[in-house]
Amino acid sequence: MPSNIRALVVDDERYAREELIFLLSRHPNVEIVGEADSGDTAIMQAIRLQPDVVFLDVEMPKMNGIEVAAVLKELKTPPQIVFATAYPQFAADAFRVNAIDYLLKPYEEDQLTQTLHRIKVKETVETANDSLHQLGKLAMEKDGEIVYIPINSILYVCREGSVTRITTKKEVYEVKLTLKELEKRLLPFSFYRIHKSYLVNLLHVSRLSPWFNGAYQLEIEGIPEKLSVSRNYVKGLRATLEH
Repeated sequence: MPSNIRALVVDDERYAREELIFLLSRHPNVEIVGEADSGDTAIMQAIRLQPDVVFLDVEMPKMNGIEVAAVLKELKTPPQIVFATAYPQFAADAFRVNAIDYLLKPYEEDQLTQTLHRIKVKETVETANDSLHQLGKLAMEKDGEIVYIPINSILYVCREGSVTRITTKKEVYEVKLTLKELEKRLLPFSFYRIHKSYLVNLLHVSRLSPWFNGAYQLEIEGIPEKLSVSRNYVKGLRATLEH
């Protein structure tokens, strides 16, 4: 894990940028790699500088922070996003684009310290996942700690609203990662998407039954509920299971 958090600060108001840069500079593990005063400049800077985190103002002319975050999410190596705004009503939109945190202006040092802690924990989890990949474990944050989940113990993963749930034989974990992000991490293992909101571990599939309109239901060992398989995924799923 890098010793410093490399940060890009984006705000169309110069004094707001300077205030946040000053507060961040008081933390020895933060390196300010750049700043931007508009959405399009922020995107160009993020591509060029590859920051770990972008502190992003929500309300900006032409291209607002939510729109910028949606673009940054599609980068090959997307930075973490922390939104900064004086208006709390934007919180729901912020977390739809998977922001790690949401800072309200005027900034409070305690809140900023907590945000930096979350960023560091997330980086630790991602680094752990890189090193644990060959061991067949997935690192997850839970209650401020890092837990290591044996990948073969995962039964299925589902996305409900803004929450992703990982169901194992013993426990259910709620994580901020999107289903797409988890699918990428689990791709080398025995996981298959059966629905826009579900990934299943094929090692634990016990039965596939016709339902209606070309859809199927999937039964997983150890759980009573049946999972719906969208008809768009049925053919590929059967081919994989029956190979």
